[in-house]
Amino acid sequence: MALLLLLLRLEGPRTSHRKTLPITWFTDGTLNACYNCVAIIYEADEPGEHQYITYGQLLNETCRVANVLRGMGVKKGDTVTIYLPMTWQAVVAFLACARIGAIHSAVFAGFSAESLRDRILDCSSRVLITADEGRRGGRSVATKVIADQALKECGDANPVEHVLLLRRTSKVDESTGEVLFPHFTPGRDVWWHEATKKVPAWCDCEEVSSEGGLFILYTSGSTGKPKGILHTTAGYLLGALLSTNLPCMADVGWITGHTYIIYGPLALGTTTTVFESTPVYPNPGRYWDTVSKHGLTQFYSSPTAVRLLRKLGHQHVTPHDLSSLRVLGSVGEPINPEAWNWYNEHVGKGECAIVDTFWQTETGSIIVTPLPGAIETKPGSATVPFWGIETEVVDGVSGEALEGPNVEGVLCIKKPWPSIARTIWGDHQRYIDTYLKPYPGYYFTGDGAARDEHGYIWIKGRVDDVINVSGHRMSTAEVESALLLHNGVAETAVIGTPDELTGQAVNAFVTMKPEFTFEPSSEPALAKELVLQVRKIIGPFAAPKKVYIVADLPKTRSGKIIRRILRKIVAGEGDQLGDLSTVAEPEVVEIIKKKVAESA
Repeated sequence: MALLLLLLRLEGPRTSHRKTLPITWFTDGTLNACYNCVAIIYEADEPGEHQYITYGQLLNETCRVANVLRGMGVKKGDTVTIYLPMTWQAVVAFLACARIGAIHSAVFAGFSAESLRDRILDCSSRVLITADEGRRGGRSVATKVIADQALKECGDANPVEHVLLLRRTSKVDESTGEVLFPHFTPGRDVWWHEATKKVPAWCDCEEVSSEGGLFILYTSGSTGKPKGILHTTAGYLLGALLSTNLPCMADVGWITGHTYIIYGPLALGTTTTVFESTPVYPNPGRYWDTVSKHGLTQFYSSPTAVRLLRKLGHQHVTPHDLSSLRVLGSVGEPINPEAWNWYNEHVGKGECAIVDTFWQTETGSIIVTPLPGAIETKPGSATVPFWGIETEVVDGVSGEALEGPNVEGVLCIKKPWPSIARTIWGDHQRYIDTYLKPYPGYYFTGDGAARDEHGYIWIKGRVDDVINVSGHRMSTAEVESALLLHNGVAETAVIGTPDELTGQAVNAFVTMKPEFTFEPSSEPALAKELVLQVRKIIGPFAAPKKVYIVADLPKTRSGKIIRRILRKIVAGEGDQLGDLSTVAEPEVVEIIKKKVAESA
């Protein structure tokens, strides 16, 4: 009821709307996304700063930005990179691109300049949309400084002609009206608020093919180079609409934000939530204050957030009125039963449906999930395939489908579905090699899975060289490449290990070049330096939890690093390493075991 009342909230009299716009708000007496219904609840970083954005306001601002982009020369099929913090205007940027047939490429605002540079160059964006700064957890995020550095590093290959700049934190000189912001480049940069005042509040939609590109979203691959996943218009929107679970606390820079903050909820004509802050700012009750304040009926977040809040204690949940909640969702990584049970007991009070969802950037929408209230759930299981999805647990060696209950293998999908990604931008062969070739006749998810006696699916995590930290996927090769840029690093091996809070953690083993000398007492400082290097090149979420500086790495006689041994040692299973006959120098294993034990 609370959400229904929110949807019907009137921001002004109906007669105030421009009647000249070619919009049908009602069809055969049925409401068609009424202009004064709330489209977006914007919960800003500071708790007292929230806004309700109506469908009318969203339409007007979307059309204005679409007209600005057209004025910059953006045409159907062109690419636009979006590097924005979690503001409601980020939704506008997505929709403005879609309105004129441009393909948007959103980059998570936590990524480094190097990561942003690579994505701009790969998709040859003509326009970059960014902000002066972002706000998160009471701190500023220097988005424009990072964006400027990325464009500088593009060098002569820089495809960006214009930068559309959102004013999020900058002050304005009251006497001149000038924005007080030092990182503005005249001739290239254009202030969002100034440009949108000069164009009409209506923009005709560009007609596109159902298979026309809607967006590119980059995800990590085992080779280290991020893959530009291309989703097309009709199929993706169908998947998003049918499976929408909202409100969602994700970032628009990830697929969860694309599907379940922007396209899914708005395609349904309901209210979505844009949450700029963190679960613990200014205190660990922030999520629950947001739910109570806005009367949210659904809540969709990551297991990492749930584990963190469980660790901090349910006393931060209890004071808040969560009676409006009906459905609690989990996304991004497998949720452990302990976190599931805490979520159910303390947030849902045992009365909410718990929806553990499995899907990927490549799938576009949820593919394994229980229907809320209709399917019995099990803590830790994503349960059963969604409508139209035919999953198969396949033997990882033979490629044969495993029959019956209580089997474990790799998770594959038998037939295509509407929202499946169509290709990797500029490299369709890589798409085939990554998803279709490993197990002919199937789409390969890259995840291990088990099927229990009731046919329920249990996701076991990645089986390729991809690490999932708090829902952020990155390849081991990507982190290794960042470490190798240090002038003293000779070799490195990166592994993912289980972590109680983040699901997985990055652990790095490095060897130093003979000519690079350092005192044993300075090893902690060197390890910290390597961690900071990864933070700078990729982003904070990729920073290794632990860096082990070792003399050598375990290798086969052909020189291949045996990461399996490193995983076992870090997991405390050094006495269960199995067959070591292929290890060229077994004594290296013993040295590493000692090193890890000393660092514990």
